[in-house]
Amino acid sequence: MTALAAAALAAFAKSGFLLGTVLAGGAVMTWAERKQSAMIQDRIGANRADIFGFRALGLFHIISDAIKMLTKEDFIPPFADKFLFWLAPIVAGIAATIGFLVIPFGPTISAFGYEIPMVVMRSEIGVLILFAALGLTVYGAFLAGIATNNKYGLLGGLRAAAQMAAYEVAIGLSLVGVFMVYSTLNLSTIANAQQGWLSWFPWLPNWGVFVQPLAFILFLTAAIAETKRIPFDIPEGESEIIGYFIEYSGMKFGLFFMSELIETILFSAAIAVLFFGGWHLPGIDYAALSNWQAALVGSVVFWGKVVFGCWFMLLVRWTLPRFRYDQLLDLGWKYLLPVALLNILLTGAVLLLIG
Repeated sequence: MTALAAAALAAFAKSGFLLGTVLAGGAVMTWAERKQSAMIQDRIGANRADIFGFRALGLFHIISDAIKMLTKEDFIPPFADKFLFWLAPIVAGIAATIGFLVIPFGPTISAFGYEIPMVVMRSEIGVLILFAALGLTVYGAFLAGIATNNKYGLLGGLRAAAQMAAYEVAIGLSLVGVFMVYSTLNLSTIANAQQGWLSWFPWLPNWGVFVQPLAFILFLTAAIAETKRIPFDIPEGESEIIGYFIEYSGMKFGLFFMSELIETILFSAAIAVLFFGGWHLPGIDYAALSNWQAALVGSVVFWGKVVFGCWFMLLVRWTLPRFRYDQLLDLGWKYLLPVALLNILLTGAVLLLIG
């Protein structure tokens, strides 16, 4: 097998695994969100759908949701821009998935005489590609708002664009301190730099959350805002304007809904890599494991951290109330942005002092 054929085969296998995991994760998130909201609100949650009386803790609701969206009437407003109306949910779904191309989900292993990194697209500027993918997600919401020829949908699209502008700047600047500390934009290199224990606090893991705690808080806040979910769901505003997807039904609405859940998984994966060591845990030496053991253990550790991140974001979603529109923009421009700039200044000062 030539090097090119091996690389193509590995890329195809990793892409299939990652796409399957992400799509399955998005589907399971619909169930997890219902169950977590039920626990918080002291309810039972989704438990009605069954197959031959077997309910599986409500997991069959995932199947019933898919059947409902695939068979529901696909309505297109008579005065809508039909091309943009079709294009908007596709853009939202694709943009939310592209970012996973540069997310590393395990250590580099050797197989068939070749080094195989556990990332679909290895890049020295992986973080910039991730930002580019995240910046595309707002186009789906904005196109949906203007395509429906509905004033409420348009208002939701404009709110989505204003929210993206407010938080996209903060989410980029929040990571500048991380780049300064690790001197790279390569996500795999950043994850590998977080092995072991902190030198000055040897009882803490050498994770980015302890090296850049302010950056973590800023990035997490901006990430929740980027997903357009409570407390930052102003583009939807279900009790106010019904949002940019007011005219959407069936699977088109399902794509918008899935894109938000996939974004949640994407941000959880990015947080795991940037701030929680990726696939690393103190005490695990991947060099001492076989290739397949390293791939298995690394994937379990990484996706375990992703699941925890998704759980936390769902916890925030069902705990905090919605911000007012002016409060949301004030938080982005008046607080997150200045604090992100302050974090860059403090990080530079510390790096100069220690040398």
